[in-house]
Amino acid sequence: MRFIDLFAGLGGFHQALASLDHTCVFASEIDPELADLYEKNFGIKPHGDIRDVEPRSIPKHDILCAGFPC
Repeated sequence: MRFIDLFAGLGGFHQALASLDHTCVFASEIDPELADLYEKNFGIKPHGDIRDVEPRSIPKHDILCAGFPC
């Protein structure tokens, strides 16, 4: 399945779903340090503030993951 990872943080949802062979097609994380770590760990550069993302630009997906925004 294809998933998106909003408020991604360190990528806990990503790690869990990737271990089940699901594919991340979009991620967002507002904190630059966490976004850099996410990219380092998963090879995906998260978009910044989700409020700046055009909803139509988010790829089709089966699962929406969203960490609790701090």
